[in-house]
Amino acid sequence: MSDVRTLSGRDLPSVPVHPPGPRSAEMGVRLHEVESRNVTFVAEHWPVFWAEAVGANILDVDGNVFVDLTSAFGVALLGHASPCVQAALRAGATLIHGMGDIHPPAPKLELLERLAAFSPWPDARVILATGGSEAVEGALKTAALASGRPGVLAFDGAYHGLTAGSLSATPRAHFRAPFEDQLYGGVAFAPFPDPLRDATPNGADALDAVRSALISGAPNGDAIGTIIIEPVQARGGARIPPDGFMAELSRLAAAHEVLIIADEIMTGMGRCGAPFASASLGLEPDLVVVGKALGGGMPISACIAPARIMDAWPPSDGEAIHTSTFLGHPLSCTAACAVLETIQNDDIPARALELGETLLGGLRDRLDGVSGVGDVRGLGLLLGIEFTAEDGGPAHGRGARVAEAALSEGLILLPGGDHGHVLELTPPVTLTDEQVEHAIRTIGSVVERTR
Repeated sequence: MSDVRTLSGRDLPSVPVHPPGPRSAEMGVRLHEVESRNVTFVAEHWPVFWAEAVGANILDVDGNVFVDLTSAFGVALLGHASPCVQAALRAGATLIHGMGDIHPPAPKLELLERLAAFSPWPDARVILATGGSEAVEGALKTAALASGRPGVLAFDGAYHGLTAGSLSATPRAHFRAPFEDQLYGGVAFAPFPDPLRDATPNGADALDAVRSALISGAPNGDAIGTIIIEPVQARGGARIPPDGFMAELSRLAAAHEVLIIADEIMTGMGRCGAPFASASLGLEPDLVVVGKALGGGMPISACIAPARIMDAWPPSDGEAIHTSTFLGHPLSCTAACAVLETIQNDDIPARALELGETLLGGLRDRLDGVSGVGDVRGLGLLLGIEFTAEDGGPAHGRGARVAEAALSEGLILLPGGDHGHVLELTPPVTLTDEQVEHAIRTIGSVVERTR
């Protein structure tokens, strides 16, 4: 649109046209005519179409300015249109595509070296990919080769992706049901500990379930060689494990010679106050998967593991058995190198921890005593507001209703949890004090009037 304003990234919301405005509504109709109907939810009050994004701000096609408290699924941790990413893309524009596993582009090697140095292991090896699900697929294959046992243990409430292998480890029936017959049957599920509701300390019931599954095997009889877990469940509702659980899970896995994949696609890259949330919570993984914030808006992800694990793959004989057309895409690799440099040089984990504590404290104060608010929790810039019904169970759909109502107030939010009963916040580190204060006030007022 010719009249697009230039956002500062520090703007407060301005919503002169009730969303979705006429241009967004018209585009929604057009989208419905050309996209598979299973992809984008289009309704009277949803969605808005973006025209520009800078920092924590979004401008839609009708001229409304929003504050994005999702950082677009956690991707824009450094802010939309981060200067470091823009500079990297301008510098890398001379090489748009390469032959990642044949004649590699130079930025691929630079990123691999940076990721290996950033990882928890001194001898790390990396498989690059384009999206989180693809990185999970690589990790599951790697762990199966290294352990020699195909079975997998995952957790209730987990979200690892929607490709066939990652979907096998994602228990939510909404995603699985249409494809159940196509999914690998060697995945067992254990409960993810819930500090609010578990009667036993440190997730003891969940650990007992893990122990039992490791002994008995997967539902199809396969021996379990891999545990996959998110240090903090993100889409599952910002669920944080109790103290001691992850450390005990690590000891249990080691005792059974089972490998742990830490799905750090949302929690990694500093969002939770450390380069990897695993270290903060006592989890000792054998492999990690990263994505989202890694590319700063460019599509890239990775599976990382020490050589003793990754060398379970056979050497390439010229025909790779796990690869893809855009593996090591040079522009994405260039952007990811800039992101990693910024994370380290600007101490992004510390900024995320400080800003997250401010948001968490403010939201707890504002929502204290508000009807139906069961918990306000967070680790760094991964926060959740859980809504409960009168019987103490999840308030089905309230998180989604709050997110929809907040859109009219200029805040972009997403629901979480299997029942849409959690309001999830994954904002960028670029939020200003004024944006934080405005967000806390607005979320409080929207929650109070939305049932």
